[in-house]
Amino acid sequence: MSYGQIQKNDTKKLLIYTKNGEGYVHDNIETSVTTLLKICNKLGISCEVSNQPSIFTSEAMNSFDAVFFSNTNNEAFETKLQRQAFQSFCRNGKGFGALHSASGSERDWPWYWSLLGGTFERHAPFQTFSVNVIDSSHPSTKNLKQRFEVTDECYFLKKINPDIHVLLAADLTTVNDPKLESFPSDNFYNSFPIAWYHNFEGGRQWYSSLGHSKESYALEFFQNHLEGGLKYLLQLND
Repeated sequence: MSYGQIQKNDTKKLLIYTKNGEGYVHDNIETSVTTLLKICNKLGISCEVSNQPSIFTSEAMNSFDAVFFSNTNNEAFETKLQRQAFQSFCRNGKGFGALHSASGSERDWPWYWSLLGGTFERHAPFQTFSVNVIDSSHPSTKNLKQRFEVTDECYFLKKINPDIHVLLAADLTTVNDPKLESFPSDNFYNSFPIAWYHNFEGGRQWYSSLGHSKESYALEFFQNHLEGGLKYLLQLND
């Protein structure tokens, strides 16, 4: 997949990364990338899109201020050196953003789980459910209603990093899922975090599990959510 670059200015630069390893590949990748490029164009962010893990061991990585895993899944890297280069990037004060199925990337790498905030366990059937804003002060939530409905997959992650700052939580009383009692059970009572941020080993992190359907990327609230996430990662004034 190649979308070229958006060259607006030299202030901030983002790598949008889309590699999927062997296994299920979402059909929303192109739409998610197109939406992120649109937001970057609006904000004046220079962008590059790649699905090649070799970029992480190239000199090009020095030019990026953040990397955004846009619906990656399964193995995001092919070598130990690529993983080490990614670690070094994130530890060097850079931003790491991740969307939806990116929580299913690198399922055997505990460090990645801690960076993202958890690792994918399962999701409820695609349906409409209610979401509560837990922290409305963050750029990615300040323009959202305090409670709203989404039509999406409600993701359930395990190995949750206790350091995350929860932004959005699904109201599980509105989720129809016969497996709720087995996982996540009552871990978070009647809610489950679906978007958060934190600072991890010197860098900034933001994740949202929303965005399964291609149609969701046309919604104003979701574009506002993504825009705020990018602003946080790139330290742009809101």
